[in-house]
Amino acid sequence: MKYIFLLFTLLFGSLLSAAQTVTVSILPQKYFVEQIAKDFLHVNVMVTPGSSPHTYEPKPSQMKELASSDAYFSIGDGFEKAWLPKFQSTNPKMLMVDTIKGIDKIAMAEHHHDDEEKSDSKKEAHHDHEHQHEAGELDPHVWLDPILVKTQAKNIYEALVSLYPEHKNEFTHNYDAFIASLDALDATLRSTLSEVKNRKFIVFHPSFGYFAKRYDLEQIAIEVHGKEPKASELAHLIEEAKEENVKVVFVAPQFSQKSAQTIAKQINGKTLTIDPLSDKWSENLLSIAKIFQSELK
Repeated sequence: MKYIFLLFTLLFGSLLSAAQTVTVSILPQKYFVEQIAKDFLHVNVMVTPGSSPHTYEPKPSQMKELASSDAYFSIGDGFEKAWLPKFQSTNPKMLMVDTIKGIDKIAMAEHHHDDEEKSDSKKEAHHDHEHQHEAGELDPHVWLDPILVKTQAKNIYEALVSLYPEHKNEFTHNYDAFIASLDALDATLRSTLSEVKNRKFIVFHPSFGYFAKRYDLEQIAIEVHGKEPKASELAHLIEEAKEENVKVVFVAPQFSQKSAQTIAKQINGKTLTIDPLSDKWSENLLSIAKIFQSELK
């Protein structure tokens, strides 16, 4: 019996090692790939739960899996700008797939207040918030808009068919089903958010620009160019939150909650966590929409 168990273990281990592997940058991409490939592929994810793609550095174990990957599906975010050439040199035969090819990205929204002293009239006018972004910086968070994910799905599907043409029929069947589910999800999100009264929401990191644009919401970011706001900027955000009757400040598990908690305390409100990088992608967007429906009154 011991020898049979050992043989089974070795056989099972060899089957796992023989499985086709692809690598993605973030967990939502793993979800997308698996909707089309199902169990055919092992998906190696670079940015692990709780980590930020803006500052992440791959672990040796991930680089080892990358070396045996047939493809890398990129998102054009954070660490990839520095690491993609290294990934390619690690595995020159690996197909590099730009999943956001064909998507027109929007500017990265960041809440900004001028620190200079203002006259009373300028201060009054300054109550209106504005957004600005660093020159050339575009918002990478396209995966939070189900309609844009349809483009990502198409890019993933075409890459998988080119890599594994013998599986085209099942990929096509799964892809068609995934596209239909994205349309259904979009309709549900639109319906859920249609009755939200306060269309503005405050969040620390501006991850939800595409989500807000798609569903007629307005994102107000606490973060200023990737940094905690200065005292004067924080004061303006608190003032604006009071003017807009905001009672909830949204945070993500990958980022600091210090400023959000300060604002929430000053407005007698609370903080709530919404995760832009959940592996349960579809369920997560539905959950966020329901939270907005409940909290944005």
